[in-house]
Amino acid sequence: MEHITLLLGIVIVTALAFDFTNGFHDTANAMATTISTGALRPKAAVAMSAALNLVGAFLSVEVAKTISGGIINEQGIRVEVIFAALVGAILWNLLTWLLGLPSSSSHALFGGLIGAAVSSAGWSAVNGSTIVTKVLLPAVAAPIVAGLASMLATRLSYVIGSRADQKATAKGYRAGSIASAGLVSLAHGTNDAQKTMGVITLALVTGGVIAPGSNPPTWVIVSAGLAIALGTYLGGWRIVRTLGKGLTDLAPQQGFAAQTSAATAILASSHIGFSLSTTQVCSGAVMGSGLGRKGGVVRWSTATRMLVAWVMTLPAAGLVGAGAEMLTKQGTWGTVATGVLLLAGAGVIWSLSRRTRVTVDNVNDVETEPADVVTTAIAAVAPPPAGQLTTEDTAAVPAADPTSPKITIPAQSTGPATEAEPTRPATV
Repeated sequence: MEHITLLLGIVIVTALAFDFTNGFHDTANAMATTISTGALRPKAAVAMSAALNLVGAFLSVEVAKTISGGIINEQGIRVEVIFAALVGAILWNLLTWLLGLPSSSSHALFGGLIGAAVSSAGWSAVNGSTIVTKVLLPAVAAPIVAGLASMLATRLSYVIGSRADQKATAKGYRAGSIASAGLVSLAHGTNDAQKTMGVITLALVTGGVIAPGSNPPTWVIVSAGLAIALGTYLGGWRIVRTLGKGLTDLAPQQGFAAQTSAATAILASSHIGFSLSTTQVCSGAVMGSGLGRKGGVVRWSTATRMLVAWVMTLPAAGLVGAGAEMLTKQGTWGTVATGVLLLAGAGVIWSLSRRTRVTVDNVNDVETEPADVVTTAIAAVAPPPAGQLTTEDTAAVPAADPTSPKITIPAQSTGPATEAEPTRPATV
């Protein structure tokens, strides 16, 4: 086996840089609902998530093997191809972080790999069946499954807790939300940290350092786990704000249901080697929990922007990866120029982010978006929630016939609920 060359070392460092951006880009997946519901303070939340991400990195290597030997054909691929792929993935991660959009770091990486490989060796360098079965189909199915599961779990939690003491149930759901958020962090480590392990392993195979089909070396697992944990600890507060407050208003019951559903989907996918987007799963679960509470509001304009980012991730990162690979083909100067462009792009994005800073102190400060056409239409046809009438809340007015009895109809609230479903009645 050959020794690690300078170029291969640069590729490994770049892969760890991607892993770092993956960490702060995907912090929201595990902790946005826990932070927005007040179950944990922001700093404590990201510290717990970082530690569990590190632990999760050691639990499995199935996803890493899918990437290192499944997405693209190893034969004929140069180390520069992997470098170009990482350039596309990192720049897309930073751009969507700047915009506060929870896009998929996984699909950014896949897009970069596919674009760079096709630019280097043509479409034969890509394993189309693996991409369809282990990337595209899970990308469509997983958020839908997680959303439906979260919606049902939210409704069930409200039914079970309807006769219980509200303060006691809220405290219990907050504790459950912390536990389920920890499970999501653990699942994130088992899935996303492995993607960087797979890329580094692919680079080592391409460079002739290890044999094809090898598992990631121990030092690769440790370094990838530490990089994603550090990125998670720094916290991608822009995306935490979008997922925790910008998409819907979450009560503790909803946070618990969303996190539990997402963790189940991610862990199941990691076990069978599906390289799942944790961002899409968690976003789908949050939307499901918003739809699961009567009177809950999903801000569909924010959801639409997220969907557009999801659809664009693979082709956008692929185009950047392909362009970077065309530049690296020019020789050493082209590879150096690609690295300079990566650093310059990252610097520009970072400077733009300083204009409107989102930090741990203002992560939960967000202007409430008015209900849009879709939300208003749903509220108009949805059945009103059942509630107990009280003298204080009911101010009945006479009907058209003075001899007819007064009628009270429970009104449906579309505002945020912090403890339980709204039960305030209105009268006609």
